[in-house]
Parts: sequence; structure tokens; C-alpha cells
Amino acid sequence: MLQELSIKNFAIIEKLNIAFDDGMSVLTGETGAGKSIIIDAVGLLAGGRASVDFIRKGATKASIQGLFVLPKSSVTFEVLSDLGIDHADQQVVIDRELNKNGHNTSRVNGTLVNTTTLKRIGETMVDIHGQNEHQELMQPEKHLQLLDEYRPNALAKLKQTYTDKYDEYRRLRKLAIDKRDHAQEWAQRVDMLTFQVQEIEDANLSPDEEDTLITERDRLANYQKIVTALESSHEAIDGGEDGSALDRIGVAMAAMQEIATLDPEYQALSDTIASAYYGLQDATNGLSSQLDNQEFDEGRLDEIEARLEVIHQLKRKYGDSVPKVLAYFDKIKVELDRMQGDQDDDQTLMTQLNKAKTAVQKAGNELSEMRQKLAKQLEEAVHEQLKALYMEKAVFSVRFLKHEETPFFTTGIDNVEFYIQTNPGEDPKPLAKTASGGELSRMMLALKTIFSENQGVTSIIFDEVDTGVSGRVAQAIAEKIMVIGRHSQVLCITHLPQVAAIADHQFYIQKQINKGRTKTSVDKLTTAKRVTELARMLAGTTVTKLTTEHASELLKMADAEKKQLAES
Repeated sequence: MLQELSIKNFAIIEKLNIAFDDGMSVLTGETGAGKSIIIDAVGLLAGGRASVDFIRKGATKASIQGLFVLPKSSVTFEVLSDLGIDHADQQVVIDRELNKNGHNTSRVNGTLVNTTTLKRIGETMVDIHGQNEHQELMQPEKHLQLLDEYRPNALAKLKQTYTDKYDEYRRLRKLAIDKRDHAQEWAQRVDMLTFQVQEIEDANLSPDEEDTLITERDRLANYQKIVTALESSHEAIDGGEDGSALDRIGVAMAAMQEIATLDPEYQALSDTIASAYYGLQDATNGLSSQLDNQEFDEGRLDEIEARLEVIHQLKRKYGDSVPKVLAYFDKIKVELDRMQGDQDDDQTLMTQLNKAKTAVQKAGNELSEMRQKLAKQLEEAVHEQLKALYMEKAVFSVRFLKHEETPFFTTGIDNVEFYIQTNPGEDPKPLAKTASGGELSRMMLALKTIFSENQGVTSIIFDEVDTGVSGRVAQAIAEKIMVIGRHSQVLCITHLPQVAAIADHQFYIQKQINKGRTKTSVDKLTTAKRVTELARMLAGTTVTKLTTEHASELLKMADAEKKQLAES
């Protein structure tokens, strides 16, 4: 239920704080006092469209805050959990701020949300119906949804089964259509992938192969240069007619070793020369070994060049490195395997599609059969409600029509529309096209009375849905709204004293002009003040003793009726 509502600088409301209770609450007052503005504010909390026109003149922003207290089982908490919004203590706080610059913000329990998310949350808590709205009844495409809301638990398993079968059928059907419509592109893609896979596969690449080949190629291409350098180095160190450099260093090493013990500095020099000698000796051995191993193979060089060209071409086509070429190969191999599997299984696909079609048709038929049973029950329940609303001669029916374009939809195989026969002897006609405003009001109240226990919405708001009725019909409407208030919190704007009298709580909305500015205020009425307000609603401008007595009697009768309902 909506427990508290705070409004600031919204339309003609400067500042307003209202605490609501459960049950049925009515908002009464003169036309233009701001009753509907309060409902508009609640509508914004539920995700309604905002406009800078809502901001009070002279203010830069308007703010609305609502505190909702919900039962633990409320679907709202499931939605909040899905959205990752914290919630505790069974409370939901919604803040909405409208700015003149057009920048609007919405928060749910302190978390910023967009309008779409706010609407998703709000529709689980608040259901607003206006006198000219009757949206669901006026839109035949919503009638199936209304029928499903009658007994949702009875349909839940059948609907899930149908959805599963329908999704599989759609997947297979789309695959079949894609293959049919894009057969040429499909075949071309398969051919291209086949060629690419074969080309890379034939190359038999390894990740580090290119670097190894480049090193080997560079050695073969520079064979003469390498041999010349090795020979020259070997000759310089360990060759020559006058003795090698190594021999001369050996003489120096021997000489220094003889005096090394005489002075530490001599020892250091001796060690340095010895190190050089043995290092050059190792180098000489290495140069000899390298010279022995040098071998030029022109055929091998040609092989390497050819192999590197293959790698270069593959890199140019499929990636700028061998690892990237191999990664591309893995990717297209998976795609090709899938496409070839699909291509090879055309007959299997059609068999699967036919089986899926049979399965979804079966599931749709079972769902439709249950809906038709529930439709009969709904018709009976609506007739009972309409009798109490003085439409006892009306005949309400749920028509199951055939889909013209396709036998399957996300909702099932049914196309449902509500029909009504308001007068005996006439043919039943679509409710959305034939019912008058008063009839739609009563039909909507009949359905709300039936659905209120199942919908889970905690706050239902009626904005002058009783306009245009009077007498016994007005009393019947009052009783129906009261019944709805037993299962959900009801906020109702009304000009009918019968509706106001039967409410559990009554708020009087009035506007005052102070220093040229209009200001709206709200007063929760005591029993005495309710009598006065009911007398005004009955008499209009002049309240007499008789109308006051009538108002008091009306209130007593309403209390008696509520007591009788509570005991039944």
C-alpha cells in the first residue's frame, strides 16, 4: 500500500504530505481543487510520463516521494531483486524529481533508475483507472491478458509449456527460412570457408616456425660472409708465418707468471693476461668447430624461401602473425563444421520443424482448452457482478477468434475479445465498440472485483470512474469499490456521496488563494467533518438541516453495510 505521499511544487500544490491507510480512501472536494493532481503525482511515481508543465510556476523543480509498504510475497520484490535494487523491511521508497531544464531523475530505494525501469516496478504496485481511460477494456488485444489474470495459477504450467515449445518451433522455423532465403549465400560461405580451412590446414603451421626459418635462411644467405669472417678471425688469433697472436700472448703469460709472486700488481696483470690467453684459446677452438660445420645447401635455401612465402601469403589473408592465422583457423573451422552439419541435415531439420510444429500445436490446444473453461467461469462471475451493478439483462461473453496471419503467437493460439449484449433481442457486439461510458465503468468494476484477489497490485486508484451515474447504480458502484478495498488499498476520487460514505477514510481537498497564488491543502476528515462534507456533496451550495441528517444517515448505513460485509 501507499503509506505516505510527499509532493512539492507540483502544479498548484506548493507542499503537501499525506499519510494513507489500507482499505478504501476517498478524495473529495470542489472541482479544480487538485484531487486529480494528487493522482497524477502517484502516476509519476509509477513511471508515468513527466513534463515540465507539471512544475509549479516560479519553481525550478518539482519533487514527489512515495513510501510503499508491501507484503513479503509481493512480486515487486522479485522485480527489485532482478534489477539488483536493495530492499528491506518490506518497504519501497520512490523519489522523482522534475527540473525546468528537462533533466529528470528517478530513484527507487536510493538507486537511480530510468523511466522504463520505474514503470516496470510501478506497475506491480499501482493500478490507476480514470473515468475516460478503461484502457484494457477498450483494447481488444488486452482481453486475452485479462482472461489469463482471472486464474493465473491454473494456466501457469500450460503457458510455460507452450512458451518452451513455441520458442523451439520459432528457432527451427527461422533456421529453415534463413536457409531457404539465403541458399546461395549459404553455399558461397560454405565454399569459401572450406577453401580457407583447407589452405591453412595444408600449410601445417606451427606457432614459432617463422622465426626459426628466418634464422636459418639468414645463415644460408650469408654463407660466404660467415666463412670469411670465421677464417679471418681464426687466422688472426692462431695463424701467421711469424707466430700466432696466441703464441705471443702465451710468452707474455709465462713471463709474468715468473714475477707474479713478487708484487700484488704483478699478480693482477698475470691473471689478466692468463684470462685473455685461455679465452682466446677457447675462441680458437670455437672458430675451428664453426668452420668445420659450415655447409652451403642452395636447395635448402630455396625450400626455406618458398616456405616463408607460403607463410607470408597466409598472414596477408588471415592475420599479421602465425598465431593469429591459427586463431582464425580455429574460428572458421567451428563455423564450417556447424554449417556443414546444418547443410547435411536439411532433411533432419524439416523433420525437427514438423515435430516442433506438432508439439506447439498440441501445447496451444491444451492451453486454449483451459482458457475456454476459465472463460465460461469468468462469464458467470461477471454476470453475477453485473447483476449487483443493475446490468442484469446484459450478457457478457468471451469470444475465441482465429488468428488470420499465423496460427501461433507468443501468447498461444487464441485471439480473444470480449463481447456484450446490453439489451435483449440485440446481437452481441464487441465491448470496445458498443458499451457506453457508464457500462464500461461498471464492467471495469465488475472485473476489478473479480481480479483484485489475484492481481497482487497493492494500490488501486479510481479517478472519477463513477461519473455519469446516480441513484441505485451509484450505490452499487460504491459497494463494488468497497469490496475491492478489502483485498487492495483503494484510493478513489469521487463526487458521489454514496461512494464517499462507504469509504474507510475520507480526505477533503481544497484550494485557497493567498497573495495571488493558488495553494492546495488536504484534510483527513473526522466523522463529524465527514457528515458536513457529505451534506455538501448532497446539497451543493446550500447545506440544510435535512441534508445534514441525510448525510449522517448515509454514513450510518454505509457503516452497517461494511460491518455486514466483514461478518460475511
